[in-house]
Amino acid sequence: MEKILDLGCGPFRKYPGAIGVDFNDDCKPDIVHDLNKFPYPFKDNEFDQIYIDNTLEHLDRPLLVMNEIHRILKKDKICKVIVPYFRSRFAFIDPTHASFFTVSSFEYFDPNSYIFKDFKYTPCAFKLEKLIFHEYEKRILVKLFSKFASRHPWFYETYLSHIFPLNDITFYLKKV
Repeated sequence: MEKILDLGCGPFRKYPGAIGVDFNDDCKPDIVHDLNKFPYPFKDNEFDQIYIDNTLEHLDRPLLVMNEIHRILKKDKICKVIVPYFRSRFAFIDPTHASFFTVSSFEYFDPNSYIFKDFKYTPCAFKLEKLIFHEYEKRILVKLFSKFASRHPWFYETYLSHIFPLNDITFYLKKV
């Protein structure tokens, strides 16, 4: 049986079958923990999947969070990160957002990226398996545009995102 972790599970959206972690006891998480406090209360290589949905942008030190995720995720397993896209108005209306994300934000962790090779901000490595805009979108027109943006993320970001900004972006990161 896969062991799944939901970081920042909140009160209404805990990932099914996951161990939920949140700092707010009112959310009734399985584990109460402030994700800005390190290390997280888990063993190395403990989880088969980690899910962090609209949480990373609220945390003070995303690099340290990703280091912890790398530590507790098993090798070759997936971390699914959902964040507001930096062009979205929703990225900026929440005063608790501390970070903003583009299609290239996780290249700092991908050994295939020149950004990872040149800057080496962290020893942890994740391969970007997939990037999806508006993964759960239901409106047909937005869904079609999201599919285009997901297939051509750099083109979308460079030439179209300022005209038709999408709200969120999902990164599927594989621990290497």
